[in-house]
Amino acid sequence: MNEMKEDKYVIGEQQFSIHHIYRTGFTVMPRPHVHDNYELYFLLQGERIYFMNGKVYTARKGDLIFILPHDLHSTASTQLEETERILIHFSPTFLPQQDHDILDLPPYQQSALLRLPAREQVEVERLFLQMNTECRNKQPLHDRCVQHLLLEMLILVHRSEAAERSELVSSHPMHQKITEISSFIQDHFNEPLTLEQVAACFFISPAYLSRIFLKLTGFHFSEYIRVVRVRAAQTRLRTTKDKIQHIAEDVGFGHASHFNKIFKKITGLSPLQYRKQVR
Repeated sequence: MNEMKEDKYVIGEQQFSIHHIYRTGFTVMPRPHVHDNYELYFLLQGERIYFMNGKVYTARKGDLIFILPHDLHSTASTQLEETERILIHFSPTFLPQQDHDILDLPPYQQSALLRLPAREQVEVERLFLQMNTECRNKQPLHDRCVQHLLLEMLILVHRSEAAERSELVSSHPMHQKITEISSFIQDHFNEPLTLEQVAACFFISPAYLSRIFLKLTGFHFSEYIRVVRVRAAQTRLRTTKDKIQHIAEDVGFGHASHFNKIFKKITGLSPLQYRKQVR
């Protein structure tokens, strides 16, 4: 039986939001997605499988996940189906102007799972829950209080030894295999790729690869290849003056018309509209 309890509070024009969620039963994010703001995700109990930037992680109680704006990610249940977590989304503009540069410090230059020492886990949990309480009670100047609590937490995590450690990728063999396959796709997305071909390269049956890839990443196999190609095209559209047809061919689309169709389906804009919007 699935049960869900959640509270969500927002400050300003989506400058800050906090979302406290308790769930039982198997759950999976409907679609992998991206955010315009930074995300902080703290697991109060249970476990979650996390897929971000082509790597599979297993988050456990006390873990903190930091996600950069526009980094693709999804999450799903493990065998431990009871979970409680708090998510924060925030814009740099929510922080005081003089403190924006904290996001240029480690570990905030890349999306990562951070396994904090026990003492710091307790302190981070306290700060998350206090921010949630401030937003729920809405006492005078609660927004300013939350601003300072968030800054305190960012400083604490920066000072932590976890900030100096590398990302903690899941030790589960199949999780590692999907991470390797995702990395292979990232390296070869501009080449013809099929489920059968990649499954053979990694000595997995196509049917099993299709099923486990969807379960752990939230993507169908062919869909993930299209997303990787479109994200590479977005980078080229932002940073070069190359013709759209040439970009389409270089990222693995055989025909510009097919590229235009897939690009708009994924981003909501045509390649030309996207280029004009980001310049």
